Amino acid sequence: MIKFRISQRQIVACAFYFVVLVYLLWPGRFASRYEYIEGEEIYEQLVRKTTKNVSLMRNGIRCDYSDVLEENVYLYRRPFTEEIINNNVKLGGEWYPEDCLPSFSTAIIIPYRQRESQLNQFLIYMHNYLRRQRIHYRIFVIEQYDPKPFNRAKLFNIGALIAMKLDFPCLVLHDVDLMPLQLGHLYACSQQPRHMCSSLDVFRYNLPYRGLFGGVVGIQSHQFMKVNGMSNMFSGWGGEDDDFYARLANKDIEICRFSPDYSRYTMLKHRKEAPNKDRVAFLRNGHLRYHTDGLNSLVYKEVGFKLHNLFTHVLVET
Repeated sequence: MIKFRISQRQIVACAFYFVVLVYLLWPGRFASRYEYIEGEEIYEQLVRKTTKNVSLMRNGIRCDYSDVLEENVYLYRRPFTEEIINNNVKLGGEWYPEDCLPSFSTAIIIPYRQRESQLNQFLIYMHNYLRRQRIHYRIFVIEQYDPKPFNRAKLFNIGALIAMKLDFPCLVLHDVDLMPLQLGHLYACSQQPRHMCSSLDVFRYNLPYRGLFGGVVGIQSHQFMKVNGMSNMFSGWGGEDDDFYARLANKDIEICRFSPDYSRYTMLKHRKEAPNKDRVAFLRNGHLRYHTDGLNSLVYKEVGFKLHNLFTHVLVET
């Protein structure tokens, strides 16, 4: 008969790994209980505002969004993920319904560098998705051209300024690797800035912590201006979303979320960016720079500006 001897150190190690495993798998570690807007209350929370050119359209009736919200169809499936169906997207990635007057105009801003496959998947699916919502929208891809560490927040600032010059009242700051699953999550701004992807598959459709405010965020243009946009300091991965959340709190602006039934997203697989080694320090003293670091300190060089069939491409050096 074979006897196994287990040392005390091995027992402690096994116990440690067991505790870690339980922590990772235990749903209670997530902020599973948080306030959100129920489906039947969503439409009343949305800000009905469009660009001036859409507002001047006088023909037709107002678009009805009740069926989109009530049915809340699961759309992330074939053929919507494989090809653009009945492609009538205008040059620059802009679209609005021609059989009714939309109540919302939204600029979707994508910070981008070297993710061609993901961008292609995003454009195909999102044009299928957004047109079925009957809103006016335009997709802006802000590409970092230089070899510096990726500066996601700075690219959001650049895209926001361009979109606001074109009179877009609503901004959706959107990572290229996130896809909405339910059609009922209208890409329109709510009265409060909104964390849109609070039910994400990689977090088992739970919210990791209540202060999480990244991935996909909807915010009115005037609110983005009020907090001076996002910090330009965060190169590399991490920290900029927490800093943005703190900027809103500093101005007493509360965020909101929709019901998890409307906020489900999936994340495409991708290589992680190198973390920003200074992110903790930048977060710690961020409150000292809210008024001096952001839209009013934005410096960049525009290398190219082109209207593609499916998006407006802005190439920049940061």
